[in-house]
Amino acid sequence: MLKHLLSPFTIKGKTLHNRSVVSAMVTNYCNADGTCTETFTAYHEAKAKGGFGMIITEDFAVCPEGKGFPFLPGLWNDEQIPGYAAFTQRIHAQGAVVIAQIYHAGRQTNSAVIGCAPEAPSAIPCPFSPDMPREMTEEDIRTIVSSFGDCAHRAEQAGFDGVEIHAAHGYLISQFLSTYSNKRTDSYGGPLFNRMRFLLEIMADIRRKCSEGFIVGVRISTDEFVTGGRTIEDTKAIVPFLERAGADYIHASAGVYRSFGAVIPTMYCRHGWTADLAAEVKKMTSLPVITVGRFNDPFLAESALASGKADLVAMGRQSLCDPETMKKAMEGRFGTIRHCIACHHGCVGNLLQGKPIRCIFNPTLGREAELLPVTAETPKNVMVIGAGPAGLQAAISAAQAGHNVTVFEKKRWAGGQFRLGAVPPSKGEITSFITSQLQVLAELGVGVRYGCDVTLETVRAINPDVVIAALGAEPVVPRIPGFDKAFVTTAHAVLSGDINTGARVVVIGGGCVGAETANHLASNLKAVTVIEMRDSIASDEVLVPRWELLEDMQKHQVVMRTSTTVKEIVDGGVTVTKAGQDEFIPADTVVLAVGSKPVSALADILEQAGFDVRRIGDCAEVGLAGAAVEQGFMAGRTL
Repeated sequence: MLKHLLSPFTIKGKTLHNRSVVSAMVTNYCNADGTCTETFTAYHEAKAKGGFGMIITEDFAVCPEGKGFPFLPGLWNDEQIPGYAAFTQRIHAQGAVVIAQIYHAGRQTNSAVIGCAPEAPSAIPCPFSPDMPREMTEEDIRTIVSSFGDCAHRAEQAGFDGVEIHAAHGYLISQFLSTYSNKRTDSYGGPLFNRMRFLLEIMADIRRKCSEGFIVGVRISTDEFVTGGRTIEDTKAIVPFLERAGADYIHASAGVYRSFGAVIPTMYCRHGWTADLAAEVKKMTSLPVITVGRFNDPFLAESALASGKADLVAMGRQSLCDPETMKKAMEGRFGTIRHCIACHHGCVGNLLQGKPIRCIFNPTLGREAELLPVTAETPKNVMVIGAGPAGLQAAISAAQAGHNVTVFEKKRWAGGQFRLGAVPPSKGEITSFITSQLQVLAELGVGVRYGCDVTLETVRAINPDVVIAALGAEPVVPRIPGFDKAFVTTAHAVLSGDINTGARVVVIGGGCVGAETANHLASNLKAVTVIEMRDSIASDEVLVPRWELLEDMQKHQVVMRTSTTVKEIVDGGVTVTKAGQDEFIPADTVVLAVGSKPVSALADILEQAGFDVRRIGDCAEVGLAGAAVEQGFMAGRTL
């Protein structure tokens, strides 16, 4: 079933043992001076051990002023070489081909990161930077061209199999290629031939300074998806020049910072969404083409390869979520693969705050060197109450450490409130994480007892050494006048299918839960109004998923009322006030979505009875799924 994906592939004499690629992703795992760390090495080593054929490391800055993030790797001086030489040895020891992506951020950085004004082809600021860039002179251009060649040469000295020139995503080379950002009238601006000059000079400089056998790939945005930006037809015109200049492969991506959802797509984007663009690139060249863009399953990658749209498939974010994706695929353990749901919470969310990236489903990400497997000295009998993501993760970690574990769940389904998060549009893949946890537990011989309403007597009968209380949370019901009327319900009840709403719905609470519940109802042709006291909707969501959630809500005609307070729920609707003005909004159903609180009564009773109780997830403190999984992971390995 995976004959294309699992077949070897050779680029410039280097053979990949399969056609899977880890695309470059910023991690903030290196030192501020660009030198290598054990965190950076162990993170990539896990992917190589996990079976990926080629690993492309993130954005090696060609000079300090080219950094877009504070803790990027760098090869702008010889002192940085030894650390990366040790790094490549460890990656090669696991059988993977390793490529250093090299870049200059251009205007897509800021003075807080680089200590000076950014530089760019034209004095047009990046939409996400506070700084006006300095317009580059031709002498500046020659200096940076040489910096790219020197960086590639150091990469070869450090043992990398090649470099990938980052000419995508709105960084400096991409800025020169596009009239969206390049307004020059010298030999580097104007017609396409001039705008390509910077990239072609960089390629020539690299070829002069590196050996014939050194791989030189180019990553390019096939379409920038911004007004006035490059389109696929522009890119198709560029590709033959790249082949003639000595490129060894083309990595077909998309987007710039202004169209960030194209650079790192969210759950609102379809799988393999740029594969057709890669296929267009492939028509223009005999070079290998890599496709990328929400490939989170080996079978999706196989489909793109089998249909001839690309030669290799990059699964970057998927490799964060499960670095063993390819190893599990080769072993036929498909059910245990953790699938990236493109939530942005751990990776992009942390990155936007200048922090090292994490993954809500993979608590070992970025801590591979420290969170090694553990074995219990004295196995314990462990009772896990609650089969949400926290409880299941605790059960997995405890069983892997050698404890005897049983999971009890009150409902007929695993997943808790997290399962309900799969109900709104584009959130369906959430359930795949729960099913992967259950499959791992099955492999470990751990059972889940459904429909068990655990009591003190239940626990006394089992008499476990440790009780892990993963009891979850329940909705907060605000004491708004009229809250107890028959047509008032909660988002939890709506998403669980316990009730069916009327045609006109008012959702009270415009945080992420309220917004997604409203979107769910509106997608089912309900007339929905969201009432939020604050001045924005879904402000607790990460940047790009929030954009796309709001866009989807607008498409479904959800009315969003911000800076508005509910005064009273009355028969037939709600009375609200904004800026001192009252208004009546008719409703057949009112849905409360103002937060949750821990379910902890049973944990209190068990503690009073003398049991060793460990509270995790929402039972300890209501939070997001990533925190719950992390707590479960740590609880299970530290019993």
